[in-house]
Amino acid sequence: MGKKLESSFKNMVLVLFLVTLVSSAAVGVVNSLTSGLIEKVKIEKQVQAIRAVVPAFDNDPMTEKQIVKVDGGELEFYPAKANGQLVGTAIKTFTNNGFGGLIMVGFTPDGSIYNYSVLSHKETPGLGSKMDTWFVKGAKGDITGKTPGTQGLQVSKDGGNVDAITAATISSRAFLDAVNRAAKA
Repeated sequence: MGKKLESSFKNMVLVLFLVTLVSSAAVGVVNSLTSGLIEKVKIEKQVQAIRAVVPAFDNDPMTEKQIVKVDGGELEFYPAKANGQLVGTAIKTFTNNGFGGLIMVGFTPDGSIYNYSVLSHKETPGLGSKMDTWFVKGAKGDITGKTPGTQGLQVSKDGGNVDAITAATISSRAFLDAVNRAAKA
């Protein structure tokens, strides 16, 4: 039988250090093995969002991306073209209020909203998280076909013509803030 390790402060710290070192190394190896796949999935999700928010196109909007700095953040513009003609622009936008997430909004060349896709958010499940479906075509808060222009879109409580998500007016305002930011840019 082996000799039993004495239970001392020095030995406990040494064992804890070794366990932490091995665990950290394991996490690092797993991260390096999966980082390429994670990046690929992230790009594919973004491409799917672009396809969902603009009319059909035949170019690669990802290669024509333009970045504009606004309000302490960045907006990413993805021009969608069919036969060399602009059919829409997908804009990855953000808000400094409310839901704390990113959305992709698609605009037609005349400035009207074609569609949108929520890329990420930190909303309470069942309340503000309804933004995924609340503002789509045919839904109660439908924003498709609207042109934010210079005045922007507002919820009906603020004198606008967009119905806010029930019990989530602040989230609705934040969502429209992101859409308006994209429209102004």
